[in-house]
Amino acid sequence: MSLPSGLLGLALNQAKLLVVDDEAANVKLLTRLLEAEGYQRVLSTLDSREVVDLYREHQFDLVLLDIRMPNMDGFEVMRALQSVDSSDYVPVLVLTAQTDKETRLKALECGAKDFVNKPFDRLEVMTRIRNILQVRLLHNRIRQENRTLEQQVQLSLQQLESTRLEVLRRLGLAAEYRDNETGYHIVRMSKYSQLIAQAFGLPEEHCTRILQASPMHDIGKIGIPDAILLKPGKLAPDEWAIMKTHASIGAEILSQGSALLEAARVIALSHHEKWDGSGYPQGLVGEQIPIEGRIVAVADVFDALTSERPYKKAWNVNDAVAEIRRGSGAHFQPEIVDAFDSILPEISVIQARYKD
Repeated sequence: MSLPSGLLGLALNQAKLLVVDDEAANVKLLTRLLEAEGYQRVLSTLDSREVVDLYREHQFDLVLLDIRMPNMDGFEVMRALQSVDSSDYVPVLVLTAQTDKETRLKALECGAKDFVNKPFDRLEVMTRIRNILQVRLLHNRIRQENRTLEQQVQLSLQQLESTRLEVLRRLGLAAEYRDNETGYHIVRMSKYSQLIAQAFGLPEEHCTRILQASPMHDIGKIGIPDAILLKPGKLAPDEWAIMKTHASIGAEILSQGSALLEAARVIALSHHEKWDGSGYPQGLVGEQIPIEGRIVAVADVFDALTSERPYKKAWNVNDAVAEIRRGSGAHFQPEIVDAFDSILPEISVIQARYKD
C-alpha cells in the first residue's frame, strides 16, 4: 500500500515535527533546514521535560531527539513517549554525537527508529527524515482504515443483533396472537421483568438479557392444538395436562442456540414453576428455579391479571398487586415480590405507554 507521489509530497510537507535539543544553536540549525525543505509544521523545545505534554497535544509525526540532555536524557524521553500510547508507532529519530554500539543498542531498545550522527550531513538527515515519515504516514493510514473497518464491523454486528432481537420478538408476538393476547403483553411483561431484575440487584447485562429473552416465554403455545388453546371455558384435566406441555415445547424450540436463545429457553421452561414446588413442568422448589424464571413469573402473572382477555375482565392494579403479595412464599420468591413492590411507580409508566 502506498500513496501517490504527489499526495505523498503534500502529506510530508504537512507532517508535524518536533526538534528536541538543549543546545539552542542545534535547534535553530535543524529547524531552518527543515523549513527550507518545505516542512511547514515544525516545533521545538530546549527542555526535554516538555516533550510528553507536547506530544500529547500535537501527536507529532516525527520527534528529532538529542540523547545527552539535562533533567531527562533522550532514553528517558523515549520511555516516557512509549507510555503515552504503547499501541502507536512513536516516530523518533535520534541525533547524537555518540557512535558507540552500547548507546545505539540502548536507543533502539527505548524505541528509536533511526540514527543520525552529529555533525550530520544535510542530505543524509533529510533522507532519513523522509523515510521515517513515509512509514509514519502509511502507519497512520492503515490505522485509520482499521478503525473504519472496525466501526463497519461493529455497525454490522449491531444490525445483526437488532435483526435477531426483532425476529425473536415477532416470534413471541406470533405465540401471543395464537392465545388471543396482544403484542403489548410481551412488551410490558419483558420491561417489568427487566425492572424487577434490576431492583433485585442482578448485573445490568443479565437484566438486559432477561428483557431480550422474556418475550419468547410462551413460544411453546404454537404447539398446542387450537381446540385446547382457544377453548373459552375451563380446561378438562386431560386438556390442562396438554396445555402445560407448552413450557417443555418452548424449551425444545429454543434449545441449542446462542446465549440469548439459551436464556429464552430457560425462561420458557421455568416461568410456570412455583417457589413452593407446586408449579410445572418439573416441580422445582425455591432456588432450584432459575432466577430468570422466578422473575418472569411475577411479571407475567401481574400483566395477565391487569389485562383484559375474552374470558375475563382486567383487574385493577391494586387488586393485582395484592394478589402478587398473597403469592409471596408460595407462588413467588418473597425477595422478588419485594423487588416488584419497589418498582410499582415505573410499572404505572409502562402500563400507560403500552396500553392494549
